[in-house]
Amino acid sequence: MSISVHTNKPALVALQNLNRTNDDIGEVQNHINTGLKIANARDNAAVWSIAQNQRADIGALNAVKMSLDRANSIAEVSMAAGQTVSDLLVQLKEKVVAAMDTSIDTASRTALDSEFKSIIRQIGQVTDNAAFDGANLLNGLQHSGTPNIQFLANASASSFITLSAQDMSLASSGSPGAGIIITMSVGASLDSVTIAGAVLTQLNESIGNVNQALGSLGSQAKQITAHSDFVGKLSDTLQTGVGNLVDADLAKESAKLQALQVQQQLGAQALSIANQAPQMILQLFKG
Repeated sequence: MSISVHTNKPALVALQNLNRTNDDIGEVQNHINTGLKIANARDNAAVWSIAQNQRADIGALNAVKMSLDRANSIAEVSMAAGQTVSDLLVQLKEKVVAAMDTSIDTASRTALDSEFKSIIRQIGQVTDNAAFDGANLLNGLQHSGTPNIQFLANASASSFITLSAQDMSLASSGSPGAGIIITMSVGASLDSVTIAGAVLTQLNESIGNVNQALGSLGSQAKQITAHSDFVGKLSDTLQTGVGNLVDADLAKESAKLQALQVQQQLGAQALSIANQAPQMILQLFKG
C-alpha cells in the first residue's frame, strides 16, 4: 500500500467502522428509550404491519368489552328490579288470600284492598325505574317496540349477544289479564271474595311468569359474564403477542450497549492511530 498525504485509507476504514458503531449505539439507545425493538415500519415493515393489525383488533376488543360491561350492568339492574317485583307479588298473595276470607268485615276488606293497591303501584314504580343508561328491559317500552337489546360480541362487529326484554309492566285497567308476564291489571282490586279469587288466579300465574323471566335474565347475564371474561383473556393474549413481536429485551439491549460503547472507544482510538500515519512522511524527508 502506497503512502500518500492525500489519501489515508486506514483512517477512512477506521472512520467507517466508528460511524457504524455510532449508528448501532443510536439504534440500541432508541430501543432502550422506547422499549421497542420495532417502533416503526422502517425497523421491520412486515412485523410492524402485523403488530399494527393486532393493535387494531385489541382496540376493537376494548369496545366489545365496554359493550359487554354495559350489558352486564343492564342485566344486574333488571334482575334486581325483577327480584323486587317477585317479592312484591309474594306480598300481594298474602293480601289476596286474606281477602278471600268470607268472615272479614267491610273495614278490614277496605284496608286489605288499600294495601293491595299500594303494592300494585310499587310494582309499576319498580318496572318504570329499572333502567341503566336509558335501557329498561322491564317496562315494555325499550327501543320503540323492539325490546331486545344486542351487544357487541366480536372485534368485527359481526356477532352479537342479546338481552331479551322481560315485560313486567301491569296490564291496563281496561284489559285485565292482558299483561305479558304480570297478568293482573293496574286497576285490580279486592272488593269481594269473587274478585279476589279471580285476582289470585292471575297472581299465581304472574308469580310463575316472573320467576321464569328472572331465570331467563340470569342465564343471559351468565352468558354475558362468561363472554366478557373470554374477550378480556383474548385481548390480553393479543397484547402479549404484539409484545413478543415488537418489545425489546432490555437486558439484552443493555449488554449490547456496553459492548458497543467499548467498540466505540476502540474505534476512536483506531482512528486516532490511523490519523497519525501521514506523520511518517515527515520522517522520510528529514536530512
